[in-house]
Amino acid sequence: MSDSQSTLNVDVTLSAKIEAMLFVSAEPVPVGQLAAALDVTASVVERGLKELDESLVTRGLRLQRNAGRVQLTTAPELAELVELFLGLEAITHLSRAALETLAIIAYQQPVTRPQVDSIRGVNSDGMMKSLLSKGLVQESGRTEGPGRPILYSTTPEFLQHFGLSSIAELPPLAVPVEENGEHNVLLKG
Repeated sequence: MSDSQSTLNVDVTLSAKIEAMLFVSAEPVPVGQLAAALDVTASVVERGLKELDESLVTRGLRLQRNAGRVQLTTAPELAELVELFLGLEAITHLSRAALETLAIIAYQQPVTRPQVDSIRGVNSDGMMKSLLSKGLVQESGRTEGPGRPILYSTTPEFLQHFGLSSIAELPPLAVPVEENGEHNVLLKG
């Protein structure tokens, strides 16, 4: 038997199969698509993803999840090295207004521009256009209310930019405490 034939008979782990598919995918992949390709259930894929995630902790790649999709990305702690290697320009900084708008979208998503305006107290058209052009936010649907305003949410690029593997890794939102000890409640809508 030749070397190439013997390597085909080697058992490949589920996590290795998932890693290979994510490696060749140009975009984030739905878990269901991985399950269909592997002819297994989504829960089996989730176990494989967990195993892969644990094995990547000491390597240069990470799993990133967003909106039910998963992809391989470079480890955030290696961003500077990768930028230097690729000869990338320094990352542009976001203004305070852009960060404020982005934080509202990240924590309240999906959210409409009028909802963002209400929280910020100013018109956010310019900030929304800027964040859309930078690929940090995306249109994610429309509400059923009057005028059917557009809903916005963060993108996988947002997660990469901030070194997060999922929205669940955002730090907890600190709610200001009033002097009388009562908590303010932030409501969507």
